[in-house]
Amino acid sequence: MATILVTGGAGYVGSHCCLALKRAGHDVVVYDNLFNGHERFVKWGPFERGDIRDKARLAEVFARHKPAAVIHCAALIEVGESVKFPDRFYDNNVAGALALLDVMREAGVGPFVFSSTCATYGEPLRLPMDETHPQNPVSPYGWTKLMIERASRDIAAAYGMSFAHLRYFNAAGAAPEEGVGERHEPETHAIPLALMTLLGRRDGFKIFGQDWDTRDGSCLRDYIHVLDLADAHVRAVERLMSGGESLAANLGVGDGVTVIELLAAIERVTGKRVPASPAPRRAGDAPALVANNAYARRELGWTPARDIDAIIADAWKWHCEVEPKLFS
Repeated sequence: MATILVTGGAGYVGSHCCLALKRAGHDVVVYDNLFNGHERFVKWGPFERGDIRDKARLAEVFARHKPAAVIHCAALIEVGESVKFPDRFYDNNVAGALALLDVMREAGVGPFVFSSTCATYGEPLRLPMDETHPQNPVSPYGWTKLMIERASRDIAAAYGMSFAHLRYFNAAGAAPEEGVGERHEPETHAIPLALMTLLGRRDGFKIFGQDWDTRDGSCLRDYIHVLDLADAHVRAVERLMSGGESLAANLGVGDGVTVIELLAAIERVTGKRVPASPAPRRAGDAPALVANNAYARRELGWTPARDIDAIIADAWKWHCEVEPKLFS
């Protein structure tokens, strides 16, 4: 078992990765500036507060904890904000990752697991999307993630490091029994927005476009439980630490749920109907995004275990019972 540094480990996906790593027997160190993260999500190892652009602070943390590998989840993530303020995203996401990789190289730490995204693909040319799909992002956020993929691939080749680029589709769900879940400010993701509407924390839920080329006219997305994502991170970091080859892999269920089907599933799980209204299409939305996950299944021995009902049930319990107590 090894010590793993998780940047952004106080955030949504990062905190669930820390939980999964601890369950697998690893020691965890969280590095986070708390811009998007929450200190109360740091539960499974020591917390080191710092910015990923701060090489001196990173070097201190590496010297103190001597991690064997890094899982890099720290990033600005809101797509719309990346269009408004692209400079902030390139500075934080790209410059920060380069600083981290430089400190890793200096410390002799080779394995780098990167929290990437299906946004690196851009508009889908075919579905489901596999790893050979062209990468042509449509937002600065997507470009920052693709730039980090390219840079870490080149740096790994030059200095004998290794990488796993894990391209998430739609992360969702929570681990309510462990006290971690989804809490973003502002919140932009469909499932928490719908559940917050049910709880009276929002006025209503909007369906952006009802004339898409899908089975019911609403956008279709591939929702993957955050604990299934975390399991893939554990498998990826263990692969790299044991000398396995670098890889880039899609993390999705391999099936899609439309917005209208999502609302029906929420009613099925909660017994409550989400008040929803139609709205115009949003610029940049794709009709459908679905992963071909065969490569991750084969290379990581990974299988997503939770369906949309399980995702909603965990998210509902989190938003109803746990989040209000933690953030009251």
